[in-house]
Amino acid sequence: MSDTLTKELKLTREDFTSDQEVRWCPGCGDYSILAQMKKVLPELGIPKENFVFVSGIGCSSRFPYYVDTYGIHGIHGRAPVIASGIKIANPDLKVFVITGDGDGLSIGGNHFIHLCRRNIDITVVMFNNRIYGLTKGQYSPTSERGKITKSSPYGTVENPFNPVEMALASGATFVAKTIDREPKHLAEMLRRAAEHKGTSFVEVYQNCPIFNDGAYSPVTDPKRKRENVVIMEHGKPYVFGQNNDKALNWSGNDFEIIDIEPEKPPKDLIVHDEHAGRPALEFMLVSMTFNPDLPTPIGVFRDIKEDTYEDLLIRQIDFVKEQKGEGDLEQLLNSGKTWVVE
Repeated sequence: MSDTLTKELKLTREDFTSDQEVRWCPGCGDYSILAQMKKVLPELGIPKENFVFVSGIGCSSRFPYYVDTYGIHGIHGRAPVIASGIKIANPDLKVFVITGDGDGLSIGGNHFIHLCRRNIDITVVMFNNRIYGLTKGQYSPTSERGKITKSSPYGTVENPFNPVEMALASGATFVAKTIDREPKHLAEMLRRAAEHKGTSFVEVYQNCPIFNDGAYSPVTDPKRKRENVVIMEHGKPYVFGQNNDKALNWSGNDFEIIDIEPEKPPKDLIVHDEHAGRPALEFMLVSMTFNPDLPTPIGVFRDIKEDTYEDLLIRQIDFVKEQKGEGDLEQLLNSGKTWVVE
């Protein structure tokens, strides 16, 4: 979308604020995601009538009510299917899927991976609070092993899903992670995901103050987060620490933490390349999420260009029309063996 058209639209965040009362618990991280989304939408230069938000079931799935665009509150886990149909029927629309770790990775897990592998031009935002919030505190597919909840009173014995790992493995062409309490970073990830052509996925670490408060305190506590978070930036080394005095380096088999001088970092440090599409390195980075000895990476893991499903489908339809001409539905229905039920 051109800058000229963007200026002509002159949309503001108020244009995307609906008349519905926002009903999330006080302190819920969903408020931050909603605020940053309404900040980003006017910057995309897309007419309001071309936006569609689709959700499933859960606290996150109230989202379509709170943005003044077209939207569908779907059924549990099926938002990717509904969104895919919308996008294929009208490729000019900008389609978002809003989901949670429970909605998107339990009953919706199958639909999620197929959306990613098809590379349909849809932006998926997953609110991950590692708990079922709407149904009052059962463990979810991302709850850590040993988590004590109402449905696992002695601790869950299951291993959690890593949403970013699933998106990468399934073929999403844009994959990122951010945090509800980092509003500038959150807005930037939402903007970049929305501008990407292809399946884009953003996992948001989102605090549930009622059923899983403090789940992400190591990466949100102001006194600790700089030691526990590394912000991935394209073309830059993985530097972190209270005084930017630490860096990740490649040992040959794994990442290791080394001490550096902030003003004179070593020249041979490994640098981040979000466009390379190197699965081995991407998976090594995302595996740090569950390693207590390494910082949690946030930012863009992958940003690559590939043909989208809908573009390939349109091309295929045009090719068949060239070869066989326009189809005739009436002829198709009455061709071959037919019968009449009296």
